[in-house]
This record gives sequence, structure tokens and C-alpha cells, in this order.
Amino acid sequence: MSVWRPYTAMVVVPTGIGAAIGGYAGDALPVVKAIAQVADRVITHPNVLNGASLYWPTCNTFYVEGYGLDQFAAGAWGLRPVHQNRIGLLLDAGIEPELRLRHVQVADAARATLGLTLTEYVVTDAPLHVSLRTASSGATWGTIENPDSLLRAAEKLIHQAGAEAIAVVARFPDDTGSEALQNYRHGQGVDPLAGAEAVISHLVVRTFRLPCAHAPALSPLPLDPHLSPKSAAEELGYTFLPCVLVGLSRAPQFVTQPPSQPTDIWSDQVDALVVPASACGGSAVLSLSQQTRTQIITVRNNTTRMAVTAQQLGITAIAVESYLEALGVMVAHKAGLSPAALEPAIAPLQPLPGFETKPFG
Repeated sequence: MSVWRPYTAMVVVPTGIGAAIGGYAGDALPVVKAIAQVADRVITHPNVLNGASLYWPTCNTFYVEGYGLDQFAAGAWGLRPVHQNRIGLLLDAGIEPELRLRHVQVADAARATLGLTLTEYVVTDAPLHVSLRTASSGATWGTIENPDSLLRAAEKLIHQAGAEAIAVVARFPDDTGSEALQNYRHGQGVDPLAGAEAVISHLVVRTFRLPCAHAPALSPLPLDPHLSPKSAAEELGYTFLPCVLVGLSRAPQFVTQPPSQPTDIWSDQVDALVVPASACGGSAVLSLSQQTRTQIITVRNNTTRMAVTAQQLGITAIAVESYLEALGVMVAHKAGLSPAALEPAIAPLQPLPGFETKPFG
């Protein structure tokens, strides 16, 4: 008699690489909602779920920052589900007073309307001075001039306010006339902010080993009648903070040493990893490719600025055209069926090399 265990899927869309799905304002959220109907547990990261003022939390989806996700996939950290986190709000001293007030009011709205638990907030002791960069591939990244100020503020929230998760709001440069921003608003190109956002959250998670996510502070953009629906979620208000607060409110805590609890999740429990076909070079994919239990599924029509395929890396994967097809593969996988059995023809078994026998007749 078989023993039931939860089917666990991971969905990864790397940040700042111009993914056709997941490279904009929460546009991969429908993918995760669909996969959450197939899988018992879905592990993903803020880039996939964050849609500024729009969000859709599901009880079986785990919101895990990218650095923490890589550590989880490598087997170094486990994930411990929680009912609720106390969120500490960390504001960049470089945010103008009016814009800072907007973000504090959003946090108050999350407390009053969504019932989230927040600690007192902290303002950094110096402006963070975020700068944006673009690699030759078109992928985006960034730097922080005062990372020590960021870490001091996070430490205050953790040790003085009792924060269990950190929401960071940093002032990002306004570049309303740039070609990159215009392309992004029209559903093309690469998110110019995503790479720098990842640098901020990675630093906090690596240092303190607790959930963190980032929302950029920007001046409102002028109306654009040709705005792409994929970017429109970021045009709804003065802040991108709501989805971050919702995600962090139930983000799993990181387990970095024994003893483990029965509900903890470890990388050897991941049954399927779904990733864009051209973005297989990330740490999480490379780590999980070593797990015999994990079926890697690569999605061709989620194109990116990268060109690193599973085949190039010698990774065994099932290649599908779309996330709709990936859902079908996961349904078969969860049922214990070979996807090949659902095709109109199936190739006969072949002998292991070196163990061939003489043919009959």
C-alpha cells in the first residue's frame, strides 16, 4: 500500500533577465496559481509573485527570497512554514518625506485592512544610494553605496523591535525618459529595477537568515495610453509595497541547523522544478539537477535574455512548449505516470549498452 506524501513543486523565473512571463509586474502569478492547484506545495520567490498593489496569496504557496531559495536548493537551509510573521519596515533615508509618508500609510493600511502584524519602522542612518546597471546580455543589476546602513537598520528591527521578516523600501533613481523604462512599460525588454532589488534582499537574507523582500520607492510616472497590461500593476498607486507585505506575512522561516521539525521542507522533497528553458544556469537549477527525485521541466515559450539550456549543461529535463503543457506533465508525474505513456506512440525498451543479446530468428 502506497503512503501519501505532499507533491512539492518549485517555480523559478530569475530576476532581471527579461523573461516573457515573470519579467514584469507579477505576470507569472497566474502560473503559480495554476500550479498550486496541481501541487500540494509550491515554492517560489518574490519576482514571481510580486505585483505591486496586486497579489493573490494561496495557503500552499511559499514566498522565499532568491538567496534563501538557492540555499534551500543546495540543501544548506530548510523552510519552516509559519502562520504569521512580525514584519519590520525598513525605509531608506534617501526617500523624500512625502513619499516616505505614503509608504508608512500603506503599511498602516495593511495592518488595518489585511490584519498583518508589523513592528515599529526604522529609517536608515544614511541614504542607501542605489544605482542601476545593465550587463552586456541586457540583464540588469545594481549597487548600494551604503550597505552597512541597510544592515544596521535591519539589525535594529530584529533585535529591538522583534521583527521576523524585513520589508525594505529603498529610493531608486527616477529615469522616466530612459528607453529601457519605456520598453518595460510597453511590455518589452528587461525590468530596469529587478537586478538591484535582488542585491538588497540577498544582502539582508545572507546576513540575518530571515525572510526579506524589497519594494522600490519611485516618483509616480506620467500616464501612458499605450501601457502594456503586463506592466500595469505598477501604475496603480504610489508604492509597490502591498504585495511585499502580504508575501512576507507568511514567508517560511529558514532552518539552518538541527533539530528539524516534521513540517520543515528540505530540498530532497522537491518533486518538480519549472524554469524557463533558456535560464538553466542558476544556482537553484544546478543544485536540484543533482537530486534524483526532482523532475526538471523547462518551458520554451518563456523566453529570456539568457542562453543557458539544460542540454548545454548536461541536465536531464523534460522540455515543454508552455506552462499549460508543464501542468500536464506535473499531473502525470504526481500520479506516478510516465508522460510518455500519454503520447500516441511509445518507443520500445532497449538493452543497457554492453548487455545486448542476439536477436531472435
